Amino acid sequence: MKATLVQLVLILTAHSACCGQKADAWPEKPVASQSKQIAILEDKRLSESSGLALGIRDPSIFWTVNDSGGDPCVFAIDRSGKTRAKVRVRDAANFDWEDIASGKDEQGTPTLFIGDIGDNLFIRASIQIYQIPEPEINAAGKPVAETETAAPQIWRANYPDGRRNAESLLVHPLTGRLYILTKSEDGRCALYVFPQKLQPKVSMVMEKVADLAFPTLIRAGKRPHDNCMTTGACFAPDGSSMVVSTYSSLYEWLLPKDKPLAEALQQAPLRIEPELLRQVEGVCYDRDSRTLWITSEHLPTPLLRVTR
Repeated sequence: MKATLVQLVLILTAHSACCGQKADAWPEKPVASQSKQIAILEDKRLSESSGLALGIRDPSIFWTVNDSGGDPCVFAIDRSGKTRAKVRVRDAANFDWEDIASGKDEQGTPTLFIGDIGDNLFIRASIQIYQIPEPEINAAGKPVAETETAAPQIWRANYPDGRRNAESLLVHPLTGRLYILTKSEDGRCALYVFPQKLQPKVSMVMEKVADLAFPTLIRAGKRPHDNCMTTGACFAPDGSSMVVSTYSSLYEWLLPKDKPLAEALQQAPLRIEPELLRQVEGVCYDRDSRTLWITSEHLPTPLLRVTR
């Protein structure tokens, strides 16, 4: 029995060292929070809402996309669940769109970034991000006709250490850098960053920022390993924090200005336990950098607000 315990300690120690994460850095007890369903999305075309981004041009609007195989379109939804725009991305294909993020381009124009980053079978030599100006939206109550963007800017990239699956795209609000958080069934994943200077027409090699290992967790209605799988992520608009969604929990890290991102991610996150949804795959902050919003795949599609 002693030998077995020693071996177990060594395994846990090695796991923690490998993942760059302290053994006690994953809280089981959630912080006090409240989830409230604000709306059900009226648009039945949004059957696989995968990703959620706060509008910058109009912060009363959220942007979302459907998962792989859907039309290559972005949808604007308001807080009553009504669709305010459907915009087709010209010359694009939805191979496996998994997330959407909002930010600004080099000229300060409100911009959407669409993450074609899913790779369940590990067959993609590179992933791609579509960049489009954040579209104008229709006035409330007016019919929504599908429109089309101009040709998007496409950024291609590959990982420095082999092919990865991912469902989380982030844009840092202060630096404009693009980040990808990978996904795995055992919780071992990593955060990667695109080069500071993006290069068109080539596949850029991303840089690993930090290794993470999300834990299993027992929650009624979910499998323990549902808590391991990362499905969305977002930086707060003021850069003060970062949230990651799994199928069971939300994890939030505080990002002090005097600490590098990699160092901040080694600290214990907060665990937030939102109302149980079927398949959370979209999360974003409101403009207060504190309130969180989530959606879930499958109809009916809920829009939830999470406060702490």
